[in-house]
Amino acid sequence: MAKYEGGCLCGAVRYRAEAEPINERVCHCRICQRAIGAAFNARLLFRIDDVTIEGPVAMINSTPDLKRGFCPACGTTLLSRRDSRNILAVTSGSLDDPSLFKPDMHFWTASKQPWLMLDDGLPQYEGAPPA
Repeated sequence: MAKYEGGCLCGAVRYRAEAEPINERVCHCRICQRAIGAAFNARLLFRIDDVTIEGPVAMINSTPDLKRGFCPACGTTLLSRRDSRNILAVTSGSLDDPSLFKPDMHFWTASKQPWLMLDDGLPQYEGAPPA
């Protein structure tokens, strides 16, 4: 059994990763808010080759360098992919066990929703996280 497994609502798309994530972060930018349809994007970042995906994934560019992937049958947002950096992020809500998600920071908090209180003690960055 893979360390991280997940998929879409209808089951047409499944993914798995054996490797540990590079990081686990919460993005509050407006692009993520719109793409996810929620106040933030809680995601686990992996190297592209560390994630195996089965099933059809529709892709759309949300920025020139970032593609977002979703199930074409049910619409579940599953991933984002940046080929130029060889990284792929999976949404924490699409994990079979979302409790595996252990965030290490919040970023783009300047566009955080005002009703959302961040009191988890994690580092917060108003813009992009440090390199």
